[in-house]
Amino acid sequence: MKKINQNRMNGFIFLAIVVAFIFVLELIILPIGLFSQDSLKTYPNYDRYEKLMKEIREVAKLGSLRVTWKDEGQALEFVRDGQQWRYDLRTRKLTKTGEAKEQPPMAFARRAGMPERGRQFAIAESPDKKYKVVYRDWNLYLVDQSTKEEIAVTTDGSDKTRVKYGSACWVYGEELGQTTAMWWSPNSQQIAFYRFDEKEVPDYYLQLDQTKLYSKMDIEPYPKSGQPNPAVDLLIYDLRNKKVTTLDVRQGQPFSNEVIGHYIYGINWTKDGRELLFFRANRRQNITELAAADPATGKTRVVVREEWPTGWAENSPSITWLKDGRRFILISEKTGYKNLYLYDLSGKLLATLTNHPFEVGSVLAVDEKAGVVYYTARSGDNPMKLQLHRVSLAGKNDRRLTDPAFNHMIDMSPDCKYYVDIAQTHDIPPVTRLYSVSGKLITELAKSDLSQFEALGLKKAELFTFKAADGQTDLYGLLQFPSNFDPGKKYPLLVSVYAGPATNGARETFSVPSPITELGFLVASLDSRSAAGRGKEFLDAIYEKLGTVEIDDQAAGVRALSQRPYVDGGRVGIFGTSYGGYASIMSILRHPEVFAAASASSPVTGWEHYDSIYTERYMWLPEENKQGYKNGNALNFVNNLKGRLLIYYGTADNNVHPNNAMQLIQALQKAGKSFEVQVGPDSLLVGGNRSSWHYAVKRCSSQHLGRSDVHCHTLRHSFATGL
Repeated sequence: MKKINQNRMNGFIFLAIVVAFIFVLELIILPIGLFSQDSLKTYPNYDRYEKLMKEIREVAKLGSLRVTWKDEGQALEFVRDGQQWRYDLRTRKLTKTGEAKEQPPMAFARRAGMPERGRQFAIAESPDKKYKVVYRDWNLYLVDQSTKEEIAVTTDGSDKTRVKYGSACWVYGEELGQTTAMWWSPNSQQIAFYRFDEKEVPDYYLQLDQTKLYSKMDIEPYPKSGQPNPAVDLLIYDLRNKKVTTLDVRQGQPFSNEVIGHYIYGINWTKDGRELLFFRANRRQNITELAAADPATGKTRVVVREEWPTGWAENSPSITWLKDGRRFILISEKTGYKNLYLYDLSGKLLATLTNHPFEVGSVLAVDEKAGVVYYTARSGDNPMKLQLHRVSLAGKNDRRLTDPAFNHMIDMSPDCKYYVDIAQTHDIPPVTRLYSVSGKLITELAKSDLSQFEALGLKKAELFTFKAADGQTDLYGLLQFPSNFDPGKKYPLLVSVYAGPATNGARETFSVPSPITELGFLVASLDSRSAAGRGKEFLDAIYEKLGTVEIDDQAAGVRALSQRPYVDGGRVGIFGTSYGGYASIMSILRHPEVFAAASASSPVTGWEHYDSIYTERYMWLPEENKQGYKNGNALNFVNNLKGRLLIYYGTADNNVHPNNAMQLIQALQKAGKSFEVQVGPDSLLVGGNRSSWHYAVKRCSSQHLGRSDVHCHTLRHSFATGL
C-alpha cells in the first residue's frame, strides 16, 4: 500500500473524533424520543394510525367491480362480497354461482410472466408451432421442433465485436418496452430480428452480491445521456430460401443523431404478412414515423409521421386496427391534443374522427357493423374526469354517453351492445353500473359502503386548485386530513411527490386517507406543469427544464396551502421514490425556505447519470442544453440545504445507478452539510421502505422544536467545514 500523508491521516482521525463527539452530543442534548427506534409510537393518535394501517382495506368497501364478459357479451361474471355472481343480459337476472375462489396475490404487473427488467425473451415460437428461434451467445438459431435440428441464422455476433442478433440494448427494454427482439410472420415462414452494435456504448459496472462472502460484477452496455447509443438494424430470415435480408430502416442514411431511424422499435407484421411495420425516431425524439418494410427487398416507406418541434413527440402512438388489417385508428397529437384519425396502410387519411380541444384517452372498441367507435376523452368537469364517447367511422355524430360530473372507467362488451361503468370522484366513492350503448341504465351491480369509514370519523380528500410558479397556470392538488381535524389548530404538511413528465399528483378516484394523517399531519399530492391530460403545449413548459419548472410548482402548491390558517408552513416535508426522490431532493435544495425535511428514495441526482432515451426525450443532449442540465443537477445546489435530508439508494439498482446517490453524498460532505443515508444492500428500488415517510414525519415534528437541534446542526457544520 502507498504511504499516506501523515497530516492527511491526522485530519481523518480528527474528523472521526469530531463526528463521534457530535453524535454523542446530539444524544445528550436532544430528546431521547427523536432517536428511539420506536419513536413513532410516542406520537399522539399512534393507536389510530396503527388501527388504520391494519384495517385500511376494510375501512371502505368500494363498489368497483372487475367483470369478465361471457357468451360473447350476453353475460358477465364478477366477485362481490366474497361471492361469485353472474348476470345474464338475456334474462336480466343476477345469480349467485358460489363462493369466490381465493385470489392469488397480484403479481407486479410489469414483471409478471415477462423477462427481467430491460431484457428480452430469448426464445420465440412460430405461430404454427413447428419452429422456434433462440438467442444464444450473441447469435440467432433456428430450431425444428420435431427433428431438433438447429441452424445458425447468424454467426458473426460476439462479445469481442459487441454485435448481437435477436436481443436488444438494456435501455430499449426499459424505455421502449421491447420485451422481444424476434418477430415471426403470420405464415411462420419468415422471422424478423434485431441486430445491435454496442461497440461504442460505454459499460456500467454494478457490484452485486455485496451481502455474500464474495461479490460479483454486472457489466452492462448502458448509454447515458449524451453518450454513444447502439446502432440498431432490422433483418429478416426467410425459411424457404434461407436468405437474410437487411431492411433499409434509415432509407439509405447512415446512423446518426439526426436520422429518423436512430431508434427502431414497436415492430409488428401486418395481418397479411406482406410488410413489417415499425416505429422509428430521431435521437431528439421530436419526430416519430410509422414505417413499413418490404421483407423481400428491404425497402421501407413512411406510413404516418408525427412531429412536435417545441417538445417531444409521442414515441409509441396508440394504434387500433380494424378487421381488414389495412385500416387503423391512430391517436395523434398533431393539433396539440390527442385526437382520433382513421388511416389506411398507404398512409392516406380516411377521416378525422375527432377534433377536440381536450385530450382523447383511449379507443375502447370499434363496432364495424354499426360503423361507430367507442372511446374515452377528458371532457368532464375537469381534465381528470374521463368520459365515454361514441363517434361514427366517418367522424360524424360524436356524443358523450356519461355524466361529466364523474370520472368513468369503462369496460365494453365484446359485441359492443353494453358497457360496465365505474363512476367516482375524489370524494364520491365508486359505483358500478351496467348500461346499454344507448346510455340506458340496465342495473346497478355494486355500490360503496362507507359505514366503517364514517364510524371512524375519517375525512374525504379535498381537491383544490392553485397557481403554478408562473402565476398564471391553474394546477390541481389533493389534500388529506386527520380524522380529528380541527381548523383552529396548526398542522405540519407532508407532500407525497412523483412529478415526472406526463404524470399526475391529483386524481378523480376515491381513496381512503393516508394513515399518516392520524399522526397529526396533512398529506398533499400536487400536480405540476408536468401533469398528463392537458395537451402538448401545456407540457412544453418543462421541455429542457426538468428539475426546475415542476419543482417550482411543488413549492407554489405548498405556498398556496400555507396561506390557510391551519397549515404550519414552517413544518413541511416531502418524500418520493425514483423521479419522486429526485423531486424531493430538488425541492428542499431549490426551496429551502419552503421545505424543512425531505426523504429521497432511489433518486436521480443529475440527468447526466440517467439513460439516453428517457433523459434526452425531455432534456436533449447535455452539450446542447448546458443550462438545463446545470439547473437540473442537485449537486449544484447543495449549499442551499438548511433542512433535514435522508437519501436512500439500492446497491443493486441497475436503473437509477448508485453513483447518483454517491455523487450527491460527496458534494454534500464537501459542503459541510448534515444529512442522513440509508442503503439497501443488494436491493433495487428501496421506495417501499416505510422509513422513507417515517423520516419526513419525524423531522417535520421535531423541526424547530428547540435551540438544541439548531445548536447541534451548527456545531456539526462548523467542525466539518473547519477541516
